[in-house]
Amino acid sequence: MMIMSATSRIKFSQASAGNPFALSDESAYANWRHMKLERRPRSAEDLVVPIDKLGTLSAVERNQLIRFCRTANLAIYECLQPVEKHTVRKLGRQLGLIHMDNNLCADDDSISSVEVRSEKLQAGYIPYTKRKLNWHTDGYYNPPGQRVQAFILHCVRDAASGGVNEFMDPEIAYILIRDKKPDYIRALMHPLAMTIPANQHGDSVLRQAQTGPVFFVDPKSGSLNMRYTARTRSIQWRQDTLTLNAASCLAEILSSESPSYRLRYRLRSGQGVICNNVLHCRSSFLDHPPRTRLLYRARYYDRIDNTGMQNVMNEN
Repeated sequence: MMIMSATSRIKFSQASAGNPFALSDESAYANWRHMKLERRPRSAEDLVVPIDKLGTLSAVERNQLIRFCRTANLAIYECLQPVEKHTVRKLGRQLGLIHMDNNLCADDDSISSVEVRSEKLQAGYIPYTKRKLNWHTDGYYNPPGQRVQAFILHCVRDAASGGVNEFMDPEIAYILIRDKKPDYIRALMHPLAMTIPANQHGDSVLRQAQTGPVFFVDPKSGSLNMRYTARTRSIQWRQDTLTLNAASCLAEILSSESPSYRLRYRLRSGQGVICNNVLHCRSSFLDHPPRTRLLYRARYYDRIDNTGMQNVMNEN
């Protein structure tokens, strides 16, 4: 990742006085865009941080994880020490992640054991199968007061083959769309842009339908957030031409083969992802019992370190 020059720091300082996510503030957007693209990682390997003990991070380890999450919204760690579920919770707390999303398929401790499951409820959700998992952000179906802003995904056992993740920073997706047509951003930030139908299990309604924007700015941190799924049967777009074209533009970006913006990485045992809810997908995989793929997933309503996007731009 590139080191910022003194001139670059001055440019971002000027931009931070404005709002880069306001379509009317072209100057702030141009400077923020320059910084974002200058500092983006060129591969997932650029974001790997060796960790001695996840439960007790050193200052250097913690700062590196936070730095990567501020510049790329994503960090990948590797730890040779055995990791229990409670250690994942400890890791989150050290990075400012406190308030957990106790989602439908989570265990009693609010951390999900993501593995192939035969139970009727879990088996109905693709993360608990061997099938390909399409592009999405976590918790895209959550109500506004329970937006997932960060998650940890720790690999306990990797698959025999397959199970490759791809990641895209939502801020990069925003730039690619805004550069194509700013009005697409206006459409995707509309409060009625995307509706996720109600989740029904038999005669029971497990979750009501949820309507909201794709891109939105968190009022506390000023950071850009995103809710999205590429599953066509799980989504209803606002029925106007601009919104439908904007949704198609985003789908085309995610389906392109550009290696510059889509980061590919296959997690191995002892490795994990910590991120500000980036876009991600997963290829299908195969298990060889008795060894089967297992990951721990913790979702949070907090952002990592919760200090806003500007701070890292003043470092180095």
